[in-house]
Amino acid sequence: MENNIKRICAAILIALLGCSLTACFPFLEDTGTPIKEYEAKKAGPLDEARLQKEHLERLEELSRLSRVKGNSVFTEKRGVADYIVGPGDVLAVNFWTIAVAGAQTFEGFKQITYNVEVRPDGKISYMYGDDIPVSGRTVHEIQELLRNDLKKYFRNPRLEVLVKEYKSKSATLFGQINVLPTGTSGPGRYPLTGKMTMIDLISKAGGAITGRSDYTSLPGAAAAGQQNVANADLKNVELVRKGKKYTVNLYSAMFYGDEKQNPVIDDGDIITVPALPFFADRVYVMGQVASVGIYRLQDAPDLLAALALAGSVTPLAVKSDIKVIREFRERKGKPIILSANYNDILKRGDLAQNIKLQSGDVVYVPRMFIGDINEFIANTTPLLNYLLIPASYRNEYVKDQNIMRW
Repeated sequence: MENNIKRICAAILIALLGCSLTACFPFLEDTGTPIKEYEAKKAGPLDEARLQKEHLERLEELSRLSRVKGNSVFTEKRGVADYIVGPGDVLAVNFWTIAVAGAQTFEGFKQITYNVEVRPDGKISYMYGDDIPVSGRTVHEIQELLRNDLKKYFRNPRLEVLVKEYKSKSATLFGQINVLPTGTSGPGRYPLTGKMTMIDLISKAGGAITGRSDYTSLPGAAAAGQQNVANADLKNVELVRKGKKYTVNLYSAMFYGDEKQNPVIDDGDIITVPALPFFADRVYVMGQVASVGIYRLQDAPDLLAALALAGSVTPLAVKSDIKVIREFRERKGKPIILSANYNDILKRGDLAQNIKLQSGDVVYVPRMFIGDINEFIANTTPLLNYLLIPASYRNEYVKDQNIMRW
């Protein structure tokens, strides 16, 4: 009986000792989050279904916006989009009358043009009519309305109505839009002249800024206050309509013909083309690889691709403990550390560990097993600051900040 009590007490002491060691030294069990565990936490079955449903709903809503047959700007009838006139628009009413040289001498027809602005009350007045309601009508409907009124004075009146100035409807562009040397271009407010898609509007404004190797600007940009411009992030264009925000992948519409990602513009829309961050869409591969370097995310979308671009791992690499350091900058030096087993991917075909990389990820192939993840972060923080937050590295590690200017 006494021996049993001693064994129970010894077991309790061992358990308490283990708990205290774990509390004092968390690194004994903290070696990074396994990829499978991270993916499971990130999106469980319910979360994944919900996110998928929301994604499909957004796509369907964008698809509806791209195939509308009419809005407050235009209406489409018989396959033809006709502009809807509103207050502020200036109409040109062309009227043809008979030109007479003398008594009963027919010389031909003479055109008379009346330029009239639609008043705030939506009405116009001209020589042959007063207070004619035209707001909310198409140009074709206004033309028929005026022609019928003219039949009071002429047997077969010849009349044409055109929009001379579009002022009643507009959309606003912000962000990375080219400023061209001539004409109206760049960010600003643009009148809508009929059915116009997002690509149509951005093209009219000078196009999105792309293909820059640095931050230099086009001729005329400096005069317009557009300096230090960066390439446009076409995959995340923002559309705000009546307080609701949509994220549009204009890149997919422009280069892959995805019409669902090219919504038709409505009056009052606000479109923002964001800048592509200077270090965006890049991953860093370090440690025991043949070629340490920085690679484009589109060339290294996952772990295997990144390691392949880096010339694969060296013979000294610990293949079972490859680390992916994520969101170092966003989490202010307390990143997510993921662990992947390279052997399981290659030898056992466990592709679940071939994690999809994100912009800014650092892939680190160690030379020895990392038992203390906290110490690993502390040791690599200076290098990560230098790579991902240069200003922070300068402020924290460079004592003499007097930079020589040549």
